[in-house]
Order: sequence, then C-alpha cells, then structure tokens
Amino acid sequence: MSMSSIVLEPNKLRPEIIQRVESMDDESLLLLHRVLLFLEKQRLWRELSAEAEEDRRSGKLDRLPEIIRQARAELRKG
Repeated sequence: MSMSSIVLEPNKLRPEIIQRVESMDDESLLLLHRVLLFLEKQRLWRELSAEAEEDRRSGKLDRLPEIIRQARAELRKG
C-alpha cells in the first residue's frame, strides 16, 4: 500500500504526531518549529488575502486612497 493511498484520520494521527515530537532530538524539534511557523504564516496569508479580496469586491477599499491622503495631511499638521 502506497503512502498516497493511506487515509489519514486526524484523531488517529494526532497521538502519533505527539509521540514523534516527544521523541525528537533538539535539532529536529527546532526544524519542526520552523516548519510549523511557516505553515501558520501561509494559512494566515491565505485568510488575509481572501478577506482583502472580499473587501475589494464589496467596495470597502474604494475610499482607501482618500483615507490615506487624509491621514498624511493630519500627520503633517501634527
């Protein structure tokens, strides 16, 4: 049976992953931490991009140039 044909169930996979993490050496643990941070960054980027696209489609960003001009003018006054 190939790896791609195995159906992975998160509730069964979680304890296995936790056990593997607990037995990792320091170097592997640091590498895993960097990979997890990267995955989280990718997930957040996708969410933010989707929200920004929704805002653009709904017209929420139409006034953005005007808002930026106003903010800059106020900053110059202060």
